[in-house]
Amino acid sequence: MEYIAYLHKDRKSDFGVSFPDFPGCVTAGKTLEEARRMAVQALALHIGGMAEDGEPIPEPSTIDDVAEDPAMKGAVAFLVSVGMEKTVRLNITAKESQIAAIDQQADEAGMTRSAYMVRAALGRGMHKKASGRREVRK
Repeated sequence: MEYIAYLHKDRKSDFGVSFPDFPGCVTAGKTLEEARRMAVQALALHIGGMAEDGEPIPEPSTIDDVAEDPAMKGAVAFLVSVGMEKTVRLNITAKESQIAAIDQQADEAGMTRSAYMVRAALGRGMHKKASGRREVRK
């Protein structure tokens, strides 16, 4: 699904993002690209939380629906695509120093720890065994 997001920028501030269909769901980024990435993450997490709490997920508004929205004044509207796949919580075991290093790298990438770890794991894909068969590591 695609939801409308508002991009705001004031002098001496980061790029802020809000969603008319999800009051209270906001994020920001130092650059336009970071704000876009953070918008996808924030919206996915927000919708995931609503789904876990059993709250109904609203249908996306149209541009016509928000044309007169006062919050859109001075903003640029853009679409954020988010999948409706269920998020699953996962526990892992790692040394504190490893978690600290992951957190630092995630912060430098402008991502959450979870998003960074998933991206890193999926970026490597599947690992081949010596026999040539593929093995998924858990």
